[in-house]
Amino acid sequence: MVVDTFVQDKPGPEEDPIDTLRFGVNYTPRRGWFHSWHDFDPAHAREDLEQIAGLGLDHVRVFHLWPLLQPNRTLVRTAAVDQLARLVDLAAEAGLDVLVDGVQGHLSSFDFYPEWTRAWHHRNVFTNPEAIAAQAELLRTLGHALADRPNLLGLQLGNELNNMVEHNPATAQEVDHYLDTLLAAAREGLRPGQLATHSAYDAAWYGDDHPFTPEASARKGDLTTVHPWVFSGDCARRYGPGSPQVLHLAEYGTELAKAYADDPARPVWVQETGAPEPHIPAADAPGFAEATVRNAAGCTGLWGVTWWCSHDVDRALADYPELEYTLGLFDSAGRAKPIARALAAAVADLRAEPPAPQPRETALVLDCTPATRSVSGPGGAYFEAWMRLRTEGTRPAVVLATRADDPEHLAARGIKEVVRLS
Repeated sequence: MVVDTFVQDKPGPEEDPIDTLRFGVNYTPRRGWFHSWHDFDPAHAREDLEQIAGLGLDHVRVFHLWPLLQPNRTLVRTAAVDQLARLVDLAAEAGLDVLVDGVQGHLSSFDFYPEWTRAWHHRNVFTNPEAIAAQAELLRTLGHALADRPNLLGLQLGNELNNMVEHNPATAQEVDHYLDTLLAAAREGLRPGQLATHSAYDAAWYGDDHPFTPEASARKGDLTTVHPWVFSGDCARRYGPGSPQVLHLAEYGTELAKAYADDPARPVWVQETGAPEPHIPAADAPGFAEATVRNAAGCTGLWGVTWWCSHDVDRALADYPELEYTLGLFDSAGRAKPIARALAAAVADLRAEPPAPQPRETALVLDCTPATRSVSGPGGAYFEAWMRLRTEGTRPAVVLATRADDPEHLAARGIKEVVRLS
């Protein structure tokens, strides 16, 4: 490696703008999974939410199903929107804030498309003007319906929308137009301070020529969301479930996201991370959860961490990948698992003694193109070099090669030393 040292002639970053780290969970209904929206039962939802709040968590991320919300291109069902509003209110009763994802889209290996996007009606959801307009109207409607709830954190366009690229090919430019259009629609109904965000699975960061780009994730919406899963790039199998590469993965994802942002103070939200078996054996899950949260909390500008997920999928339901059945903090009978207790303890400790992370003065230069983005993913040369520095005791930031010689950018991030791969 080659090291360049800079004299910083400007003040470093201001105090971390995030006053209080947020800790929450992605809500998966215990009874019936997301199929429970077909016969929504407020009593069941209340029980689930009270269990979540009992862990000391402060928010949930919730998901309705796109076909139930918008079964026709020009129809958003009032009854379905009312169900969602009722869930937000139930969360408020439990003391939980809520982020609502709008277009589902994709959930836990299943895709949910309204019929007006399929068969002979087929419309590419990312490029067809009518399909884009319909999704925008759905988000606009949700915003107007929910914005007056004081516990509403905001709206997200949908869950990992880039999972739908396989059946809806698009260019990066078309994706950018899609995201800009839907974010603008989501903001129409929201109040000042409520978030309009979007999310993507790890291909946005590590996938060569993937049309959802790191720049879109890090520059569009009100903050950056990352979903650092240990199965991406076979990270846990490649390095081992207790390896530094696994235990620092969420931290790395946060720092990688910060490198692509135009605003050095832009917050990053670790919005999905979890302990999927067999990648993380059940016996290792509590330690993994604690280390993941604590390591991520060492990043400046972290908004919070939201665990995936609240409740296991009941094995009476068929055809899920094996790892989906055991991702919950609670099992399918509603019993807290050891990982739940470990996460709750870590959160309580971080609340009792809030971390005060300092700017990372050493940055490792990332030099890649859209066609070589995989160097920054597990198994890639850049990923392994960053992890090697981290294991040796350095807390490295990530800086793009296009910014590595920009004194103003480096000073704004508190970077004094730049390390280049040799």
